[in-house]
Amino acid sequence: MADWGPRMVNPANWKILLIDDEPDIRDVVSMDLTDAGYTVLTAADGAEGLAICDAKRPQIVITDIRMPKMDGLAVLATIKEKYPDIQVIVVTAFGEIDVAIRALQLDASDFISKPISPDALHVALKRARDRYSQLIALSDYTALLQNENARTAAELSRSIAFQKNLIQCSMDGIVGCDEQDTIVIFNDSMQKMLGYRSEDILHKMKLDALFADGMYAPFRAALEGENRGRPGRLFLFETALKTGNGSIMQVEVSAVVLPETFGSRGLVCFFRDLGEIRRLEQQMADQARVLHQDKMMSLGRLAASVVHEINNPLSGILNYLRLMMKVLNRGSMDGEHQDKFRQYLDLVITETDRCSRIVSGLLLFSRKQEPLFEPVDLLALIDRCVILCSHKLELNRIEWKLSLPERLPLMTADGNQLHQCLINLILNATDAMPQGGELFLSVRHETQPDCIVLTVRDTGVGIHAEDIPHIFDPFFTTKQAGYGVGLGLSTAYGIVERHNGTITVDSKSGKGTTFMIRLPVNQCGLTESGKQGKNENTA
Repeated sequence: MADWGPRMVNPANWKILLIDDEPDIRDVVSMDLTDAGYTVLTAADGAEGLAICDAKRPQIVITDIRMPKMDGLAVLATIKEKYPDIQVIVVTAFGEIDVAIRALQLDASDFISKPISPDALHVALKRARDRYSQLIALSDYTALLQNENARTAAELSRSIAFQKNLIQCSMDGIVGCDEQDTIVIFNDSMQKMLGYRSEDILHKMKLDALFADGMYAPFRAALEGENRGRPGRLFLFETALKTGNGSIMQVEVSAVVLPETFGSRGLVCFFRDLGEIRRLEQQMADQARVLHQDKMMSLGRLAASVVHEINNPLSGILNYLRLMMKVLNRGSMDGEHQDKFRQYLDLVITETDRCSRIVSGLLLFSRKQEPLFEPVDLLALIDRCVILCSHKLELNRIEWKLSLPERLPLMTADGNQLHQCLINLILNATDAMPQGGELFLSVRHETQPDCIVLTVRDTGVGIHAEDIPHIFDPFFTTKQAGYGVGLGLSTAYGIVERHNGTITVDSKSGKGTTFMIRLPVNQCGLTESGKQGKNENTA
């Protein structure tokens, strides 16, 4: 038995297919290779060898050249076509040099002559193992490179697509040129601005063709000169372009010469339509002018209201003081004159209080005091408002209609501001019913979202449709002079807004008005209603 072991290097896990039509050769070589640690498969002819090769996929095939049915060259050609990585060693008769050359041309890893020498087979097997290992490593590395190339190509594709989207979606018109000033980028905004189609421009037109007559040379000179201390950059340069219909468009351009890449330089320009910019500037100026006019109108309404509101009580005060002076000038103060004197003093005090309330209301509105949040019992607050306003409603022949729950969650709010807001709505409703009527006040708790809904509804004169958008504006009023300066609803609106709530109005002229307030609740317990907190009470 030949001594193969010392000549083999780690033969474990190597499968060798031995194809030979001579049983003795198969047995001897197979036994020696098995002793050396190889896994050996055998076949008596080429067809059987190919079938085993398909099923077992050996790394090395040793095949005889001269065999019936299918010779070794045919086996070699078939294996290399299907499995290029399998290494094939051909065994030839002595002197068949031409056959050996043909085998090498078919990519055989080696050839050995009969009778088979252990040393020759050792060298051939080592070369086959090394070649197979190199091919597998190369295949793995190639697969790795292919995966890396695919990943890089995908990233590059995404990057290019992203950059194209940036260019195409830009609000500015973007034009890119190569070193010869041929246009290679012409984005959608530029197409819309000038009315050209990109297919008529790209790679066909030079940059100077876009400029109006005599405008390209100054642009290029500014770009290539020392512009703001940076050569090759141009910022906000005004020029003119030709549109697709032949008209001239005033534009603002910023441009930069791109650094050399692969020996060439490019240019990118960013264009803005000055007509559009100036139109927007004019629109903003018009809006500012309208706002200023509205402000002046509000100040005018304020001045007129304040004059009327304060002038009337001041006139009354002056008249009563004159009457009091007449009484004093008579020199005597009998009982009748003392009663008149007191009456005049009461009227002076009343009118003075009225002036004070007007000024206080203006001061309060101007300060817009931030709310001081604390737990508030809304039912108790409503009770106080009802008690405070009941006398005025009774004098104006207005009947309360209350719909209050037995209990409500405590609210986190500024009780004083909510009190003022509710009083303003009640007084507004009272002024809307000069001939008397009914005032409905209801409150309920909603859980989705967690809020309190407060409704004040009157049966008064209502609000004209054209006035509804303005009723929360400061100093807007439809009341006659002497009946308010138009701050009640505006103040109520500000209070609700500072409480992160909403206030809405629903009204039709002649059919009454409904105000609905929604206020968030930071619930921290329940409180029993006050003495007015009965469902459907009538006060």
